[in-house]
Amino acid sequence: MIIAVDFDGTIVENRYPDIGKELPFATDALKEIQKKGHQLILWTFRTGRELEEAIHFCRARGLEFYAVNAQFPEEKWEAGISRKIIADFYIDDRNLGGLPGWSEIYRMICPEEDQHGTPKRKWKW
Repeated sequence: MIIAVDFDGTIVENRYPDIGKELPFATDALKEIQKKGHQLILWTFRTGRELEEAIHFCRARGLEFYAVNAQFPEEKWEAGISRKIIADFYIDDRNLGGLPGWSEIYRMICPEEDQHGTPKRKWKW
C-alpha cells in the first residue's frame, strides 16, 4: 500500500515551524510498516529549510521515505503549491476524530499481527 504521512502533529508534536517532540512510537511504527512492504510518502506543508529539518529528523531515527511531497521520488514538486498525493491511507492529525495512537495505527494497517508483532493464527473452521 501507499501511505501518505503528515509530519507536524502526526510524527512529532505540532510546534511548527519548530520541530516538536516525537510522538510515542511514531518512527518505530512507521519503520515496522515499511518492513511489511508498504511505501511511505512524507506529505507535509513544510518546504525549504523546514522540510529539510523534518527529513533530517526522520532520517536520524532510521526512517526514510519513498517520496517527499510527491507521488514518486523523481516527480518535480513546485514549492508553495499543495496537491493531493494518491495513497491508500493518509495518516494525519487533522483526520476526522483526530489521530489515534501509533500502536492503533499499526494495528489498523497490519491487522494480521498482535501488538507484539507476532502473526495471528488464521483458523479455518
